[in-house]
Amino acid sequence: MEVGDVNQDIFDHIIAVRGNGVQSSHPISGAPHGEAGARGWWQTMFESRTEPLAPRHVFLRRAVKFLGLAGWVIGAALAIGVLGYHSIAGFGWIDSLLNASMILGGMGPVGELSSNAAKVFASLYALFSGLVFISVIGIVLAPAAHRALHRFHLNEDDRES
Repeated sequence: MEVGDVNQDIFDHIIAVRGNGVQSSHPISGAPHGEAGARGWWQTMFESRTEPLAPRHVFLRRAVKFLGLAGWVIGAALAIGVLGYHSIAGFGWIDSLLNASMILGGMGPVGELSSNAAKVFASLYALFSGLVFISVIGIVLAPAAHRALHRFHLNEDDRES
């Protein structure tokens, strides 16, 4: 299957779904949508080893979606920190935002923590922030890493045949 064939299949799929509401099959894998045996959403995030490399526009759209997901994860982690510093440490909203941002960014706390509960929260939030950092890096790099590995496997299959 050539890249042009994949692009035409994707185009035909979009026209079929948007044009007349008819459910068709997945443009790359051929699996029917919504039927038994169809790949679930978690399996269609990336093409499998047996499928051709996704076109560049599909890859770029995927990368933007993953950047958006990373933004949501950072926003949720920041909200947890702001609410924690405001309610547990007793900081104002701006000081809570500053402390949560500094810890989430890896810079360390700014304000003086007076209670033991605030110190425990700050230490747990710092550990949580480290995990968020690692997760966000994984989310952001996943599309590029998958594309590189998929291209490597395509080249490997070409050598075998």
